[in-house]
Amino acid sequence: MAVNAKKVAVYVLVVFALYVIITDPLKATGYVQIVFEGISDAANAVGDFMTWLANGGG
Repeated sequence: MAVNAKKVAVYVLVVFALYVIITDPLKATGYVQIVFEGISDAANAVGDFMTWLANGGG
């Protein structure tokens, strides 16, 4: 049951993304930039955490 819900959620997300890209490409580029900035920030945070751990955690 959870797998079906996951598939539906993915399909809804894809349809929404395509709708935004087709109807307003400029807004879509803004969303893509926000997502990539979030991914970059998360990767930097993981790197900082790993560095902190490697240095003894304190």
